[in-house]
Amino acid sequence: MTAELLEQLSRQTFETILLVGGPVLIVSLVVGLTISLFQAITQLQEMTIAFIPKIIAIFVTVFLGLPWMINVMTKFTKGIIENIPTYIR
Repeated sequence: MTAELLEQLSRQTFETILLVGGPVLIVSLVVGLTISLFQAITQLQEMTIAFIPKIIAIFVTVFLGLPWMINVMTKFTKGIIENIPTYIR
């Protein structure tokens, strides 16, 4: 396995991780910031207020994006398996 091949495989791996995990993290960030802003404006400092909306938002995001996420991960895995002979040379 050459350094270029390892670099390409690492790049594909990180791109796949960002593609699959990115939307969930972005939704969590936006919901968290929105709830924090709401708490700052209303001066409600209850810690549990942030958890339920975040959990619901993450669940909806994963539920709606799951077919696409599975497709991305399947393509990546298929590419890895198809290129095994290239990797072991």
